[in-house]
Amino acid sequence: MKVAENPSLRALNTFGVDARAAFRIDIESEEEVLALPAFDAKRDLLLGGGSNVLLVSDVPGTVYLNRIKGREVIEQADGVAVVEVGAGENWHDFVGWCLDRGYSGIENLSLIPGSAGAAPMQNIGAYGVELSSMLVSVTAWDWQTQKWRAFSREECRFGYRDSRFKSDEPNRFLITSLRLALNLDFKLQLHYSGLVEELGGRASGQLSAREVSEAVIRIRRRKLPDPARVGNAGSFFKNPVVSEGDARDLLAKHPQMPHWRAGDGKTKLAAAWMIDRLGLKGQSEGGAFVSERHALVLVNRERATGEAIWRLARRVQEAVEDVFGIRLEPEPRIVDFSLIQPLE
Repeated sequence: MKVAENPSLRALNTFGVDARAAFRIDIESEEEVLALPAFDAKRDLLLGGGSNVLLVSDVPGTVYLNRIKGREVIEQADGVAVVEVGAGENWHDFVGWCLDRGYSGIENLSLIPGSAGAAPMQNIGAYGVELSSMLVSVTAWDWQTQKWRAFSREECRFGYRDSRFKSDEPNRFLITSLRLALNLDFKLQLHYSGLVEELGGRASGQLSAREVSEAVIRIRRRKLPDPARVGNAGSFFKNPVVSEGDARDLLAKHPQMPHWRAGDGKTKLAAAWMIDRLGLKGQSEGGAFVSERHALVLVNRERATGEAIWRLARRVQEAVEDVFGIRLEPEPRIVDFSLIQPLE
């Protein structure tokens, strides 16, 4: 277990915000979890790849940095491979490792930044595929009971970019590993028109999982800025999901708004279209900008503070709500310890 005092967190979050913590602990194995000091959500923070977090303030306590590694094939049977990955593994590297072994079903999730441990927390998804479609189980340490827990897919309570780990019981669990069920025989998953176009309309028999992955990577690189060059956390806002009735009312006023069926009488609307329609691309606040390449992306071009990025995000929220009556929800976790009242 590695411990550092007063560390900068700039290199540990993809926005590149130069926040600091009192301490940082690198967790490198499940054995080390048992020796960790007690976690206090009022002072401490769990971090993985830092790709889905906005640090609005410094961390007054300890940053617990998840660096637990490991990739293992658990079993292969009946056309399915069950693989386990440590929460500290780089997600994109893990996708490549799976494809190298002929396992498919995960290729649409290529080039999503961050660590594997963040994947179930956020229920990551892209190009018509979500992690929940392939997840078998999650192993986590329960800070509250001081015991290990194993969660089935159903017990994770997955939603759109959501899970029990993110919304229902935030800060209670330290995810250490997850298991996925992948296909031994490639099954093309084309639910996104842009991906169909990128692949030239070729049928499944003419494609491999690797080719789909490469197409996804090309699209993402065209649309999204590289966090290594300009700070960002990918899409900052979720696509809002509304009732079919509310969607009909909105579409009557804005017939060109892209929309998709979301099941259970719901409709998903395009947040990027709303932001673009309002001419917000290029808007700035203290060194933070709404990307001109993709309206859902906020970028840190000029060493903006987390507070400045959050002010810009709220400006976008308010503008969209004023015109469309919808409050956009952020995808990243907003970390602001200055909002927590000190104990008397």
